[in-house]
Amino acid sequence: MEIAKSLLYFTLAGLCEIGGGYLVWQWLREGKSIWWALLGAVLLVLYGVIPTLQPESASFGRVYAAYGGVFIVLSLLWGWQVDGAEPDRYDLIGGLVALLGVFIIMYWPRE
Repeated sequence: MEIAKSLLYFTLAGLCEIGGGYLVWQWLREGKSIWWALLGAVLLVLYGVIPTLQPESASFGRVYAAYGGVFIVLSLLWGWQVDGAEPDRYDLIGGLVALLGVFIIMYWPRE
């Protein structure tokens, strides 16, 4: 259950970071309303808060290192679903390697 909760926090943080960045991108690069940027800023602040919900035993560096792997996979999924950039086999292999790193860093039993 702890792993599932931890993965949920990683996913929420990733969606906030990618979604927030995407909204700011839309405002600056695509001429969307300032409201897009403001909502993006709120999501980016939430991205900064959500990782603090990870287990007490996980240090800042460990959480953010593992989050990098989750971010890789979520970025590929976002690009595919939102921008229509379908990942190729190398993207998929890289994403799996990144997720393997997440599991080793965060969840491998320690002595």
